[in-house]
Amino acid sequence: MKKILVLGAGLSTHVLIKYLLDNSEENDWFVTVGDLSLEIAKKSINNHNRGEAIKFDIFDENQAEKLIKETDMVVSMLPARFHHIPAEFCIKFGKNLVTASYVSEQLQALDAQAKEKGLIFLNEVGLDPGIDHMSTMKVLKKLKAQGATVTGFRSFTGGLVAPKYDNNPWHYKFTWNPRNVVMAGQGTAQFIVNGKYKYIPYHKLFERVDRINVLNYGEFEGYANRDSLKYRSAYGLDNVQTMIRGTLRRTGYAKTWNIFVQLGMTDDTYFVENSEKMTYREFINSYLKYDPVKSVENKLAEYLNIPPDSYCIYRLRWLGIFDDRPIGLKKATPAQILQQLLEEKWVFEKEDRDMIVMQHVFEYTTKENKKKKMTSSFVIEGEEDTSAMAITVGTPAAIAVKLIMQGKIKVTGVKIPTLPEIYEPILDELETIGVRFIEEESDN
Repeated sequence: MKKILVLGAGLSTHVLIKYLLDNSEENDWFVTVGDLSLEIAKKSINNHNRGEAIKFDIFDENQAEKLIKETDMVVSMLPARFHHIPAEFCIKFGKNLVTASYVSEQLQALDAQAKEKGLIFLNEVGLDPGIDHMSTMKVLKKLKAQGATVTGFRSFTGGLVAPKYDNNPWHYKFTWNPRNVVMAGQGTAQFIVNGKYKYIPYHKLFERVDRINVLNYGEFEGYANRDSLKYRSAYGLDNVQTMIRGTLRRTGYAKTWNIFVQLGMTDDTYFVENSEKMTYREFINSYLKYDPVKSVENKLAEYLNIPPDSYCIYRLRWLGIFDDRPIGLKKATPAQILQQLLEEKWVFEKEDRDMIVMQHVFEYTTKENKKKKMTSSFVIEGEEDTSAMAITVGTPAAIAVKLIMQGKIKVTGVKIPTLPEIYEPILDELETIGVRFIEEESDN
């Protein structure tokens, strides 16, 4: 019997674990799930006779070493900053590793050792990163076979609330880690347009959005990711003239979110004095100029040069940022205060459904020298008790584990899913659960 060790049983991992357990009889696997919360680990196993739940602490390196030594495959769904710990034990004991996270410098540094030991450390095999890479490579392979030259590539992904459950003025609810949403975009966005390198500092990021229509789901807006350029080589697009990767939100979101950015309320580097006694109204007022006469709302509108009755001010009022209600957080950063408020209002209710939206646009020149555009899009909505986010993060990672365990992925080293032997069977199976891209070709 082959053993699989899954480290972490968080939001998206239950789909991965269920897939592995559902396939355990046929493949003669036993799945051990370790999490800081034994209760969560047990829930993910759901009393399956080929599963075991254990309490696991990544900082207990003796425990990690013992577990990894005794298993055949490691799946790390821990926070990305911890992947290097199980990875080093995987090198020591000759075990393959799968993660859904971006490749860190620490993991990349293990490439030569993994190759020497005949191991694969497959990363970025979730949604974004993951399905975005695989679906991109599938189209690029097809265009290359046609003799086309790709000149431009734009890719945007969003985790949003499904239209039927979109019932707040922000058109957004938390379907993923709230902290990641609050901290999104910090840094400088880098991309290339028509051969010109472009850089957008964080304080301008949400002022420069693209309008994007996706299938029959209407208009979205996209803002650039921090580094759109690092995948040029991985995609075989070293000479591409345009390359942008970004995040999707519904229209209007960026303009209002930009208010928090301009005020400095997404800062996580200092603590607000007496934050536990301060009200939300006092909190936002602390970022505005002193004026004993004007209201906070009017001062904010004046500072931003927008009408006091604008929709942006309405969104902020709905959120409760003007309320005379105590924050109640001790020694809190601005970002933590903002996150607490958002978590109260952007609640993803039990009956709600989320959706994932992804779109790639390829600009290319045919071998007959005609300029064309290929748009490849998919939208998937969540199911009862299973979010679209969990489906699209957990399933591709689980399929990758199966393929490695079955010996169908033979490459070694630190990899991402840009090789046909990896992405083709994963995409084929994803189609059976509704992850299907619609391709539309037009003149450019």
